[in-house]
Amino acid sequence: MSEALLAVDRLSVVFRDTGLFQGNKTTVAVDDVSFELPSEPTLVTIVGESGSGKSTLARTILGLQQSASGTVRYRNRDLSGFRGADWHAFRREVQPVFQDPYATYNPFYRIDRVLKVLVRKFDLASNDSDAEALIEDALRAVDLRPQDVLGRYPHQLSGGERQRVMLARVYMMKPRLIVADEPISMIDAALRALFLNILLDFRDQGISSIFITHNLATAYYLGGQIMVMCRGRMIEYGDMDQVVLNPSHPYTQLLIDSVPSHNPHHRWQEERSEYAVDASEFVFSEHACVFEARCPHAMDICHHQRPPFVTADTKASQQSACFLYHNEYRSGQA
Repeated sequence: MSEALLAVDRLSVVFRDTGLFQGNKTTVAVDDVSFELPSEPTLVTIVGESGSGKSTLARTILGLQQSASGTVRYRNRDLSGFRGADWHAFRREVQPVFQDPYATYNPFYRIDRVLKVLVRKFDLASNDSDAEALIEDALRAVDLRPQDVLGRYPHQLSGGERQRVMLARVYMMKPRLIVADEPISMIDAALRALFLNILLDFRDQGISSIFITHNLATAYYLGGQIMVMCRGRMIEYGDMDQVVLNPSHPYTQLLIDSVPSHNPHHRWQEERSEYAVDASEFVFSEHACVFEARCPHAMDICHHQRPPFVTADTKASQQSACFLYHNEYRSGQA
């Protein structure tokens, strides 16, 4: 079996607020998360509500956030042991695409300069002619015409064009992995499918992606694998079709129920899910299931113990952190 491209093992990230009026408050943003990306080109989407920890997980994978415990290993090397040259090689092979297309660029640099600096920094071309050809090929790969982009300042481009220039920048690097954190949430709806199709094209060219979103419809469009996060924990993982069409965890069902129906006769506002209640009403325990306070299927053990991952309903590709799939508890459920 070939080594994993990326291996996240029992990763936790904790934020501590020691402000004058906060005392010594701690927030567990990522809580004991483990998963792997195989060496083969793969697309994994991480889904969850705001505050679920998915963006913090992405930043930790990129080496931008320090973990409290656990490891992130890239090609079997622990990121915590990286030094200058290691990070340089890592940055070339693992590329981010962030949410805000307006904050990514220096407003005083033309797009030409942004891309040429990258060529020089990572020695991507041997001469100016090759550099220009590389830049133009990358722009065409993301459905941009070089003559419409080069020579212009960032503010002269639309949000969608800026995000595609970021993808062109990524494409020039020929990375092994892209980590995209809510990259389409601030661009025009008409351009979102184009952006997603570019990621799918990249996968076909051998580039893996981790895609962060709160939108299940977007996740389903991409396909591949899906990881569902709730309050810092991974609570379901598996094949996209299996998880979305046949969810095993009650929280995943909540996310699906919260998607508005396209049927004009369906009164979405009047038919809220029985799970869809305000989480602020509840006090959570670090020893309980992260969803126990909102779950209509909660059993006594859910209030006192974290459920481990188990295979759900004999689907080997679908795993769920829920006691409903532990036979000794399921059989005794009322």
